[in-house]
Amino acid sequence: MTIYEKYCQLNIDGRWIGLEKSELSVDYFCTPINATVIGWENNIHYCFIKGYRDMVFAVNPEPSVDSYVYPLAMNFKGFLQLILACRSTTAIEQIIGWSKEQFESFLNSEDNAKHPEQEKVLEIIRKELKLKPKDNPYEYVKTVQELFDDSKIKFSNEYYDTLGLERPDGSENEGQMFEFGAVTFSFTKRRDDGGKANEGN
Repeated sequence: MTIYEKYCQLNIDGRWIGLEKSELSVDYFCTPINATVIGWENNIHYCFIKGYRDMVFAVNPEPSVDSYVYPLAMNFKGFLQLILACRSTTAIEQIIGWSKEQFESFLNSEDNAKHPEQEKVLEIIRKELKLKPKDNPYEYVKTVQELFDDSKIKFSNEYYDTLGLERPDGSENEGQMFEFGAVTFSFTKRRDDGGKANEGN
């Protein structure tokens, strides 16, 4: 049994750590093909992607950087250790666009203050899965992202159409707007005395 399967059997409320489960099947234009969603935090979802084993990714339709999909941990165990170190996925997901000072400032801010329910969830993960918080979480995530090769990530045609990019398979968007030739309208202005003025374009 994988550590992800063991985690699922804990039956915890993932909302408290930014890893909420959803019964809805919702994909964004930027959700990779063959992605398995494992949790949500607001409009961001976390997933595995076929071809990358159990590496954990964030999928963000409104990123602060140039990438809509980026890795957070080499495996799910490392991902949980990051959550134990940071209390939730919130700070982890934003490391890609943050300096270390911004990261540490958030961890010590009111926005990341401890909550009794959250602490219960974290304690269950610590005890039941026998995990410890990840040392140097910021450096760990940065290293994972710097070494990452995204060449195996595959997107749907919707991704390329939305961003105005050429589809890798060379196909065209069938719903694309047709171009029409210029249309010229001719108007006739009527004078106050009931007669007609000169026609013009």
